[in-house]
Amino acid sequence: VQLQASGGGLVQAGGSLRLSCTASGSIFSINFKGWYRQAPGKQRELVARIFSGGSTNYADSVKDRFTISRDNAKNTMYLQMNSLKPEDTAVYYCNADIRRVGVAVYCDYWGQGTLVTVSS
Repeated sequence: VQLQASGGGLVQAGGSLRLSCTASGSIFSINFKGWYRQAPGKQRELVARIFSGGSTNYADSVKDRFTISRDNAKNTMYLQMNSLKPEDTAVYYCNADIRRVGVAVYCDYWGQGTLVTVSS
């Protein structure tokens, strides 16, 4: 089982990017949990969470600019990022609980990270 984050890149301030997080492999069930980011020299921080019922919450720094969503049929979670700022520059990681086929419990998985660079 693998969690693959993609969609990062270089964008000018004010621009937009959409990150994707796709799970692959022998998956029985998946609960996407959220996106985190880690800027150089800083600790990893929560950006956005999505709950099983569909509710969401966001870090104050990204509220009203970022939107988290998921497509369960595609085993994919998204992060739409608008009005990007230089301070959004970081490696973005996705996180999910996945139950593999033939296994009775969920395990915590992280994507490998995708780099977002916002130039001023």
